[in-house]
Amino acid sequence: MTPYLPAAGNANGVAIVIAPGGGHSKLCIDHEGHNLARWLAERGTAAFVLKYRLSREKDSTYSLEGHAVGDMQRAIRLVRSRSKEWHVDPRCVGALGFSAGGELAFMAAMQQGTANSPAHDEIDRQSGRPDFQCLIYPGKSSRIAVQKDTPQAFIVCGYGDRQDIAHGMAEVYLKFKDAGVPAELHIYAAAGHGFGVRDSTQGAVAHWPARLEEWLADKIARTAVMPYQ
Repeated sequence: MTPYLPAAGNANGVAIVIAPGGGHSKLCIDHEGHNLARWLAERGTAAFVLKYRLSREKDSTYSLEGHAVGDMQRAIRLVRSRSKEWHVDPRCVGALGFSAGGELAFMAAMQQGTANSPAHDEIDRQSGRPDFQCLIYPGKSSRIAVQKDTPQAFIVCGYGDRQDIAHGMAEVYLKFKDAGVPAELHIYAAAGHGFGVRDSTQGAVAHWPARLEEWLADKIARTAVMPYQ
């Protein structure tokens, strides 16, 4: 896990673990990882790029649910365990994933990730469930289940993406709405799959991180998260 921490005195208390996409066979770690992490850190949010185990890599012995999702939960626990050192509010640690990484984000959010208070490992004493989830054109949208206690969601995808995403994420938004869980959805008309964060991206979709920043600011205001110095 690679941390990108805000400059001293600029931390807003929010942390996000970022899982890049890549179809579970590789990691598109720059435009779906490091680029966004740097952008967030410059604006006060601590970001952590996660290199999770790949269940579809050649000759892989790993599973999606047992290993990759476990890596996301462990990363969330690690951030919470070092929250004081990294100037993070342990009540505001989120999971963000692109494409295949988005599956890790929503799967971690769907599980309780219960803390093990008697554990000898300080990290395992923390909850592995994110406080919020940011789903950037994730696959397997039909697997997303929403309950009343499901973490709030920020969702981004392109109109030109495949059916389970371009159409599926609209259905997912309605699941959040029906469950009474706040969610925000952005579908960009001129975008497809895999746009991530690149300097070369043109048009409205290039500014989706700014919409995330606005959403986070609203969340900070609602949950009384204070800037961490």
